[in-house]
Amino acid sequence: MAYQALTRLYVEAPLSAGAEIALDDQQAHYLQHVLRLAPGAEIALFNGSDGEWAARIEAFGRKGGSARLLSQRRAPRPEPDLWLLFAPLKRARIDYLVEKATELGVSAIWPVYTARTVVERLNLDRLRAHAREAAEQTERLHLPEIHPAEDLAKLLARWAPDRPLLVCDESGAAPPIAAALGARAPGPWAVLVGPEGGFTDMELDGLRNLPFVCAVGLGPRVLRADTAAIAALALLQAHLGDWRAGRGA
Repeated sequence: MAYQALTRLYVEAPLSAGAEIALDDQQAHYLQHVLRLAPGAEIALFNGSDGEWAARIEAFGRKGGSARLLSQRRAPRPEPDLWLLFAPLKRARIDYLVEKATELGVSAIWPVYTARTVVERLNLDRLRAHAREAAEQTERLHLPEIHPAEDLAKLLARWAPDRPLLVCDESGAAPPIAAALGARAPGPWAVLVGPEGGFTDMELDGLRNLPFVCAVGLGPRVLRADTAAIAALALLQAHLGDWRAGRGA
């Protein structure tokens, strides 16, 4: 039977056959007033623990609604253990980056403060909403974990040495990313992108001296921070991540 595309919504509640799942105000409004769906219409509900389930809209109320689970469409499955570390960007660019990082399969998003970081305040709830919407659109089962921002040096001080850190080095001294990744093995990875002004020389020297760091170049042009992050994630996924398998594998 062909896989039928349904409107997908992420829910935190446990999912099992016959269970009635509460829909929050925003979800109910979207289904009823944006998509013009009525009770009886079929949708899909999902989370990383229980997979994706077909569900029938039961009712809409003054606050939220409900749906009844019918059958499992996809079982839960592991996703890449891939983190993104980046210096906070201005609102439109950070929203875009979180959306695209979610589409690219990132499992954790970690804003970090560097010497030249300008943006200091972040709305984590807004970023989590962007990640949820991106997961709903791209058939992901898991949502990336979005961490509060912290100082890069403090995070690196407790870094697990078995997770290589791919550092996007804009100085021109690092090997091309494709060459660097060709000798590496799949597994847990993380990508680090600096602020719009770049890393300081002291920061780059310190990063290159860390045994778990793999510094790479991203070509002959100077990329914006969000572009660099997306490019590095895509290449890492193509060389070592789940892009090596087909869709649905």
